Amino acid sequence: MLISIGSKGCALWRMLAVAFLLMVCVAPCHAQVEVDSQLPDYRFDATGISGQIKTVGSDTMNNLMLLWTERFKEGYRSVRAEVEGAGSSKAMPALLEGAASFGPMSRELKASETNEFEKKFGYKPVLLPTSIDMLAVFVHRDNPIESMTLAQVDAIFSSTRKMGAPQPINRWGQLGLAGPYANAPITMFSRNAASGTYGFFKEMVMGNGDFRDEVSEQPGSPAVIQSVGSNPMAIGYSGIGYKTEGVKAIALAPDANQPAIAPTAENAYSGDYPLSRYLYLVVNYKPQSQLDPLRREFLRFLYSKQGQTLVIQDGYYPVDAQTAREALQSVGIDPKF
Repeated sequence: MLISIGSKGCALWRMLAVAFLLMVCVAPCHAQVEVDSQLPDYRFDATGISGQIKTVGSDTMNNLMLLWTERFKEGYRSVRAEVEGAGSSKAMPALLEGAASFGPMSRELKASETNEFEKKFGYKPVLLPTSIDMLAVFVHRDNPIESMTLAQVDAIFSSTRKMGAPQPINRWGQLGLAGPYANAPITMFSRNAASGTYGFFKEMVMGNGDFRDEVSEQPGSPAVIQSVGSNPMAIGYSGIGYKTEGVKAIALAPDANQPAIAPTAENAYSGDYPLSRYLYLVVNYKPQSQLDPLRREFLRFLYSKQGQTLVIQDGYYPVDAQTAREALQSVGIDPKF
């Protein structure tokens, strides 16, 4: 089964269902994700690596970018780094202006973004899959609800209900909850429109419908999680890597005739969880050219065992060696593994 990544296909995903199942050790109660043993070890022995790495883009990837750049700086003391998590929509403008080394994005590129880039530079930007995330729907940890259909989530957040729900869902009792929840109104928290997570949710959960006016937009994923964790009647969404003890990620069913799937590693890699996605870096790379040493070595580090171990540390899921090879080759780097 393919991992769902929205309306656009991607050949790399066809490998993941098989390749990653080999990397997930399933125990009775949990799954332990491991880095692909075929990925190389990175040695901080390249010469002349200095300058600044600046990334502008996805808030979802902000912590991950900080982990990568801080570890890279430890290995190369002459490197400086600046990470700006302003939202995926800010990545391409920064690359167009030459104001960023990389553009982290939690969604695929829009046709308009690609066209604008190509118009200026004469070639297309390169989109590198760096890791795997699951967009999760969170409720307060004490909320008894365990699962919803996508249509039900749509009926909570949207005014258009394009996923087929016959009526809006305003109260928890409409989802079968009793007691203090029966008549309690649902408080909704969302990312803002600059976020790739917002766009992914809008496409995959709401069928590109419209958000309700009552939905409270938050500037970042931590704010969504904090808001849900402090309100027993709240619901929100963000990348699974932002989960805390104060919230619970519910299982999601594509429709009422299919089982609800929990946001676990094995369900992401098998493609069963309906809201799995890549986290990307966009790179300005001219075909047949060579990247500057700083960007080259940073990408080699990112696709090493050390770099992908940091992916796991941040709560996301690593890519396999074949994906890493193809990503490096797409920007003119010899993988050497």
